[in-house]
Amino acid sequence: MTTNTPELSHLNQQGEANMVDVTEKAMTSRTATAQGFIKMNRATFELITTGKHKKGDVFAVARIAGIQAAKKCSDLIPLCHPLMLSKVAVDFTLDTENSQVQVNSLCRLTGQTGVEMEALTAVSIACLTLFDMCKAADPAMMIHGIEVLTKEGGKSGHWQSPSA
Repeated sequence: MTTNTPELSHLNQQGEANMVDVTEKAMTSRTATAQGFIKMNRATFELITTGKHKKGDVFAVARIAGIQAAKKCSDLIPLCHPLMLSKVAVDFTLDTENSQVQVNSLCRLTGQTGVEMEALTAVSIACLTLFDMCKAADPAMMIHGIEVLTKEGGKSGHWQSPSA
């Protein structure tokens, strides 16, 4: 019986860390979406959703931080390729019932490698920025559920998370 064991693309034949060579890969349109959540107490949630937080519009700051982070992904994660992103979007959905914010990102380019890491980085940094701006009011906030939702383009085509 043969099993397909996944290979780690960032290891060379000697098992050493290695940046993947994408030279021969086709230039295709590639898109990835990701999501994450930050849960907080009810009072903090109301502060930020009513615009009464003393630091101002925390969502505007977190959006810019997420976009900037996607553009800097290769500076943060050692074996990521620097990419010429053509689109980065970071959006927020308010979940009043659970006092949490859902953060979604979309990253797009035409290139030789995918943009999943950039989408994940955008969500992660947007969540961390919300945490930073609200930690004085609620140090027990919890960031959770960060995942890739979809990816399109390249040799593998379309992929969607079961939770998407």
